[in-house]
Amino acid sequence: MTHYPVEIFYSPEDAGYIATFPDLWGCSAFGETEEEALTEARSAQEAWLAAQKAAGNAMPTPSTLIPESFSGKFLLRVPKKLHATLAITAKRQGVSLNQYVLYLLAQQQGEVAS
Repeated sequence: MTHYPVEIFYSPEDAGYIATFPDLWGCSAFGETEEEALTEARSAQEAWLAAQKAAGNAMPTPSTLIPESFSGKFLLRVPKKLHATLAITAKRQGVSLNQYVLYLLAQQQGEVAS
């Protein structure tokens, strides 16, 4: 079977783990533990792919977005006014523009406390 990346996260609302396949739209599974969610996800993946094949649809190509393949650096173009506002705020905070933007991105992703 083709390997598709799977993402597993805890869902407080469901009091369990949800496993999803970013490459397989709508394919997900639930488990009370991460291991159970992964086991259920593999079954869901097989069923999802079988349904696609039966419908005559093309199989999606597995993505290769794995954390080890990223350098941690990317270029981002922003409007001049936003650049200025960010730079001024960073200076007021006593940090570099890079540190401030990293903080904002991490905060948005829920990786730092507000």
